[in-house]
Amino acid sequence: MQDVLDRLRSGRVCYTTPHGAQLTGDSLELLGELPANSVDLFMTSPPFPLLRKKAYGNKDQEEYVAWLVKFAKLAKDALKPTGSLVIDIGGAYQQGEPVRSLHQFRALLAFVDDLGYFLAEEFYWYNPAKLPSPIEWVNKRKYRAKDAVNTVWWLSKTERPKADVGKVRVPYSKAMQQLLKDPAAYYTPKERPSHHSIGKAFGVDNGGALPSNLLEIPHLVEDLLEIPNLLELPNSQSNDAYLRTLKAMERPGHPARFPIKLPTFFIKMLTDPGDVVVDFFGGSNTTGRAAEDLGRSWLSFELDPAYAALSAVRFMEGQDLKAIQRAVKKIEGGATLELTDVSTPPNNEIEEGARAVPTNTSTQLSIDAG
Repeated sequence: MQDVLDRLRSGRVCYTTPHGAQLTGDSLELLGELPANSVDLFMTSPPFPLLRKKAYGNKDQEEYVAWLVKFAKLAKDALKPTGSLVIDIGGAYQQGEPVRSLHQFRALLAFVDDLGYFLAEEFYWYNPAKLPSPIEWVNKRKYRAKDAVNTVWWLSKTERPKADVGKVRVPYSKAMQQLLKDPAAYYTPKERPSHHSIGKAFGVDNGGALPSNLLEIPHLVEDLLEIPNLLELPNSQSNDAYLRTLKAMERPGHPARFPIKLPTFFIKMLTDPGDVVVDFFGGSNTTGRAAEDLGRSWLSFELDPAYAALSAVRFMEGQDLKAIQRAVKKIEGGATLELTDVSTPPNNEIEEGARAVPTNTSTQLSIDAG
């Protein structure tokens, strides 16, 4: 990883962890400095082209696709032949009318037709906690239903990227659990009217259900035999450790964060321990935190130095508030901090083959000026 960091000269390293580094700088420049064929997975969520301007700098709809294609082109150059780009893009309405923008679909077509990506699969992130918008069309006039789904495009450099859906098995539904106890009482192996042949292997316990092309994560699976690609990931994270800490510091958190289970799912499915994961719209560095937990090397690029500095909070959970404040202030002042001990998830969240970093009682920092 150090050899890659040495090439990223246009950015400044804010902090490092045992597995990764947060940089602040222009992502277009940083992407261009990445070595060719060096990245296993780009996992990111760009600013959406919303009608209302946000603090993190979202683009107008008309220029959005051309702007986003610049990043995707450079990412493709840096991807390994087996690598993937996973990009979460939310929807929006056209200015002044209850008509949907097609920006996420135009972006997908540009990625495939103009840049030569392959669409490995489309996913859908369902966020039931998302607030109704635009207020004019949903709340006031009630012309439209609440938009609670984001498109997530899984794109690849070649037709057969590295992937293993067996790594993202989910608990069997109650109905499937009953079937596995006594398969003969629930079904008879034979060809179905759909011409699908259901054999004896259907009754074998494989440790969980494989995701189909309709994915729901992680909650209501009791009535499903399979997990679809509709990702149910509530994003009501107002009480998570990152925001709790920033609230205590009286600092604003990044306003557009995806839940950590979203990058976790794709990192597990598309990479192995030690592989390189990069997020070029780092924000609050949810992707880096997920990659750290799973033992992947990671890089996060963030244009806003304040957001980049505050993202260090994700790696200091449970630490003394004053120590966290001092650390963030040092990063904001131009220092590079080495977070040598970071808190880790419960053991059942650490993937086999990944090295667990011991949970700390105090954040150890080494500081380099500049």
